[in-house]
Amino acid sequence: MVVPASISSVSVEEVARLRERFLAYARSFYTDDPDPDLQEAIDLKIEHTLRVCEESRYISEALGLAADARHLAEIAALFHDVGRFSQYAHYHTFSDRKSEDHAALGVHVLRELEVLAALGPAEDLLLRVIGYHNRLALPGPDDETPACLFFSRLLRDADKLDIYRVVTDYYRRPASQRNGWVAWELPDTPGISEAVCDDLMAGRVVHNDHLRNLNDFKLLQVGWVYDINFAPSLRRIRERGYLQILRDALPDSPCIEMIFEKVGAYVAKRMEDGFVNSCTPCDGSA
Repeated sequence: MVVPASISSVSVEEVARLRERFLAYARSFYTDDPDPDLQEAIDLKIEHTLRVCEESRYISEALGLAADARHLAEIAALFHDVGRFSQYAHYHTFSDRKSEDHAALGVHVLRELEVLAALGPAEDLLLRVIGYHNRLALPGPDDETPACLFFSRLLRDADKLDIYRVVTDYYRRPASQRNGWVAWELPDTPGISEAVCDDLMAGRVVHNDHLRNLNDFKLLQVGWVYDINFAPSLRRIRERGYLQILRDALPDSPCIEMIFEKVGAYVAKRMEDGFVNSCTPCDGSA
């Protein structure tokens, strides 16, 4: 991965400084009269963010990235969900559909507070990467630079790896110990939506607008494998057994059986092919 020379001087000390800046910002949402739900939400997102940074470092190292690329990837991971704190404080939800796009909100926060201003030309690249991290699909190669697409894909993989951990832990808890905002407050009703089944059988990531209940939400995560970009990410999903945990959390139905057969065959083929569909050397443009 070639990082443009103009943005390749981000030091490990700068990463550490920005980590402290992130933590200070997140903890500013604590109050003297604590709201238990808000406190839990803040803690959840701080912990999620730090784990996404760990996943980002794992992928970067597995891909053999140079230090400058690893540092940029980690900064993107550090601030990818910074919009979640004001989102929950203002709307009391993590559902973008019920509030506003948390990625766009995060970009606004970063611009307003000039958090990344000291990084010079790297600021614009990182803001674009953060803004894209939750989109259904990334822009095409004619609409964005190779460097931006590369770091966007790496961030999306790292984010999904930890969300898999969060949601599979959630599904294994007793219902009485679950907090509804993890699953976007979707109802735990029977069945699955036809549109969700159609998306997955067509090899597509499930569109958020198709979600009607908790089963649909679980299948959304099954379909994330279609948007995994790097072999180390998919390997980690298999090693941790996330897809099997999701299968165990879903009811039996012909559609679900077909979905898991298709997804299983897709994962096996991608690993057999030794895929790396996003790790081609870029031309260095930001």
